[in-house]
Amino acid sequence: MFRLFNKKNKLVKLRRRGESTKYGVAAANVKELLSKGCSILKVPLKGSRVCLYEDGTEVGDDYFRRLPDNVELVLLTEGQCWDGFASDISLLLGSTNRHYDLLIKSAKSLLTDEQSQKKRKILSDLLQNLEDNSESEKREEDSDWFQGIDPRFKTKSDYMKYNCESRVRGYLKEVDGYTPNIQSPRVRTEYKKVVTNMLEKLKVTKYNGCYFDRRQESDCMCSREGWFSCQGAFDQDSCSSLHSINPYGNRESRILFSTWNLDHVIEKKRTIIPTLVDALGHRSHGEINWEYFYRLLFTRENLKLVHIVCHKKTVHDLACDSGKIYKKVKKRK
Repeated sequence: MFRLFNKKNKLVKLRRRGESTKYGVAAANVKELLSKGCSILKVPLKGSRVCLYEDGTEVGDDYFRRLPDNVELVLLTEGQCWDGFASDISLLLGSTNRHYDLLIKSAKSLLTDEQSQKKRKILSDLLQNLEDNSESEKREEDSDWFQGIDPRFKTKSDYMKYNCESRVRGYLKEVDGYTPNIQSPRVRTEYKKVVTNMLEKLKVTKYNGCYFDRRQESDCMCSREGWFSCQGAFDQDSCSSLHSINPYGNRESRILFSTWNLDHVIEKKRTIIPTLVDALGHRSHGEINWEYFYRLLFTRENLKLVHIVCHKKTVHDLACDSGKIYKKVKKRK
C-alpha cells in the first residue's frame, strides 16, 4: 500500500521575543514547531506558543497550514506577549546603553549599503537620536557639540540661555527700530519711554534666557534632559505632528534648533506695535499699560515655540485685548 497524502512540512523563520536572530524550522503542525523551536532556542516547552511577527496574531494549526513558507514567527514563553512591530519598538526604547551601542553599529552598517533614499533618511534620523550626549554639560565632556561656539561658553546650558537671550534681544531691536516710523513727535517721545521701560525690565529678567536653560526649574520650555516639544501653530492648541528636538544631545540637533521659531501668537509687527503706537496717541483714554505690551512681545504669554513646518506665515488676524491696553483706574471710595 502507499499513502495518498504526504504530511508536508512547512518552513518558517522563528525567533525569540526581543532577539533579531532567526532560525529556519520545518514542521508539519504547531505542536511539532513548538517542540523543535523550544529545543533550538533553549526555552521551556510548557506554556509556549507562536505568534506572527508582523501583527502578533497567535498561530493555531488551522492558521499554520494557511501560512506561506518562510513567514516570520515569534516564539513566546509562558507569560510573554507580542503585539507585532510595536513590541520591537517598545523593546528598543527600553534598551540599555549596551544595546544602544550595538544598535548604532548596526544602523551605520545598514546605512553604508542602503540604496533607498527613504530608508537612508530613516536610518540617519535614528542615528541622530541614538548618538545622544545630552547627559554631558561641560565643554570638555562633549567638545564636538561646542564646535563653532565662542570659547567663553563653558556649558551647554550657558550657550542655550544665550541663544534665547539673542532671540529676545532681536525682538527688542525690532520694537526700537519702529521709532522713526512714528510721525507725531509727542507720541514718538512717549514710545521711546515705553521702550526704555521694557529694556530695563528685560535686563532684570536677563532677557528671559531661562526659557532655553534646562537648569531652570520654572519657566524653562524644555525637560531636564533638554527635550523641547513643538507647541503647534498659532491657531492650534498643540502640535499634531508631535515634533520634538533635543539641542543638548548633539551638534546637528543644536544647529537644527535654530530653525525652530519663538512665534508671536498675536503678531508683533502687524498688531502689537501698531496698537501700542495708536494707544499712545489717545492718552486721554488713560495711562498706557506698557507691561501688557511687554508680556505680548517678550514672554510666554504670547510666545510659542514651533517647528519650522508648524510656523504659519499667514496673517494671524488676532487683536490685542482692549481691556488691558490701558491701566485700570482705581475708583475712590
